[in-house]
Amino acid sequence: MQTASVVPMPIPGHIDPVPVPRALVPRSDGRIDLLGLSKMDLRMALETSQLDPKQAKLRAKQLWHWIYNRGVTEFSKMTDISKTMQPWLEQRFVISRPDVVEAQVSTDGTRKWLLRSDDGQDYEMVFIPDADRGTLCVSSQVGCTLNCRFCHTGTMRLVRNLTPGEIVGQVMLARDALGEWPSQPDGRMLTNIVMMGMGEPLYNFDSVRDGLKIIMDGDGIALSKRRITLSTSGVVPMMARAGAEIGVNLAVSLHAVTKEVRDEIVPLNRKYGIEELLQACADYPGANNARRITFEYVMLKDKNDSDNDARELVRLLRHYDLPAKVNLIPFNPWPGAPYECSEPGRIKAFSKIIFESGISAPTRTPRGRDIDAACGQLKTASEKKSRAELDKLAEEKQAALG
Repeated sequence: MQTASVVPMPIPGHIDPVPVPRALVPRSDGRIDLLGLSKMDLRMALETSQLDPKQAKLRAKQLWHWIYNRGVTEFSKMTDISKTMQPWLEQRFVISRPDVVEAQVSTDGTRKWLLRSDDGQDYEMVFIPDADRGTLCVSSQVGCTLNCRFCHTGTMRLVRNLTPGEIVGQVMLARDALGEWPSQPDGRMLTNIVMMGMGEPLYNFDSVRDGLKIIMDGDGIALSKRRITLSTSGVVPMMARAGAEIGVNLAVSLHAVTKEVRDEIVPLNRKYGIEELLQACADYPGANNARRITFEYVMLKDKNDSDNDARELVRLLRHYDLPAKVNLIPFNPWPGAPYECSEPGRIKAFSKIIFESGISAPTRTPRGRDIDAACGQLKTASEKKSRAELDKLAEEKQAALG
């Protein structure tokens, strides 16, 4: 008796060669938000509102310039659009910004914003200024579906994915605050973007991809893909798509070199193990010595910081022939955290072993700790739970991972 062969399940998000406009969902006030729409969707929004196709094509080009090159949010300030057309646009559309619930500035100059969406959801973004660059840490989800044990954001429930407009809106708001309009390639304060805020970007792939494409578009913000880094905890099936469809730099939250430890602190490892993850890194499109993959490694006292851990990290990177840089991150404490930060001398010894093998391993200087803006500290103050609730949430998330 013959048995039917089982067809493997396709990776979510099958690539359709025919572009399909995104469904336009009105805001609570009935207007369509133009922020975050692709060029095609922007034109379709105008056509759907009964604008002649030829007219819609022209107006879409003008609107794109005003929104992403000039940073304008009011139709009345778009001087090349007729005064009779401006009220028509105002009635039907809006160019939004996230509502700012709270803005904080650290003693080291780091800025953190608590933002609120049109449907009342809170999320955070952080701007980190340095002498030679300014980096915006962008969120991709409200909450997080993972439960990395050292990460404060991981103690939150996943509420929902952010839309392309909400992802782009963080960049727009930061540029508003920094006075960086009109857009220009030189003299920017905001020079880099890292998708390292709240959430796992590859579990919100379509919105992250579509938002970053707008940010990289040469007719608007025009930030180079070499200036953008996407960080993942290791959603292996989506990594190749990220390289092919977005093409930005890759950072991987590794944090451990053994199955036992990584299973504990990054539970996603139970689904996609270290070897599978590192092979996906080796296959990542565009990775080379000029565009190295960054491996994030949080330093946890007596957990993952021994000399043997450092040597095993070197062995793994060499085994998979990875063009790699290791970022050592001193653990940033938060109330109820189950770990402590490694001692400075231990971090230095760990770094030395990796450096002596020929792999760069700088120690990241903690920024914004006094306003809970440092790596692993992002969590909206609106959500506070007891230790028992956090443990129950951890069990639920781990059960969901299988």
